[in-house]
Amino acid sequence: MNILSLAGFFGIFAAIIISILWGGNPITAYLDIPSFFVVVVASVCMVIFAGIKPSDSLGMIKLFSLSIKKHNFGELEIAKMLMGFSEKARREGLLALEDDITDIDNELLKTGLRLTVDGTDGAIIRNLLEIEINKIQERHARGQKSFDLWAAVAPASGMWGTVVGLVGMMKNLDDPSSVGPNMALALITTLYGSVVANALAIPTARRLRVLDAEEANVIEMIIEGVLSIQAGDNTRILCQKFLAYMSKEDSNALRAEFLKD
Repeated sequence: MNILSLAGFFGIFAAIIISILWGGNPITAYLDIPSFFVVVVASVCMVIFAGIKPSDSLGMIKLFSLSIKKHNFGELEIAKMLMGFSEKARREGLLALEDDITDIDNELLKTGLRLTVDGTDGAIIRNLLEIEINKIQERHARGQKSFDLWAAVAPASGMWGTVVGLVGMMKNLDDPSSVGPNMALALITTLYGSVVANALAIPTARRLRVLDAEEANVIEMIIEGVLSIQAGDNTRILCQKFLAYMSKEDSNALRAEFLKD
């Protein structure tokens, strides 16, 4: 788990709960099933109605869990692997990499190296791998779109609940006992709609975009590495290329191992 993301998520609700208790109110005063129903159910249904694929809508829980996990795309490990392949290819030729390809877990890297060993033109390799990037990012964009839309419609569904509560209150002004529950419904649905949009949907969409950018960066690094191996570039040149794609910590580690002289 990403501790900072998890701490931020729970910190939001902790701040709300503390403010409620600080005001001298019980938590149960803010728990309302009708308000929850109209905000969550209605907003999710609007996401589905807007044309988001059912599989993407059902996958929102999975995407949320992914957004708070700690991800390591293995830039340093991939870079070291490609540096080793580069040295071997320069010494023994590209065909010498054939036996190593089967042990690679990264499918994109495996595909790129297999095309290289098969003697495929560099421009074709780049084109094929960039198609893979585009497809991956299209898939990621669908998940981001689901949360963007949820962020947009949740406050609206909260306003629906507000209107329902106010109408119920105005129609029953002669019954003082109904004023409180209807006013609570009106206000709590607004709160729920805001929390769903700003504490769940917007941060999750933002986090998914960050993860998408990080994965795309690794894929671009793989493409540059594969093409450098195919072109027979000097290993030091390949290392310099990799440094541009890596964090400061990883780039220092790679530099210390392959650029010692």
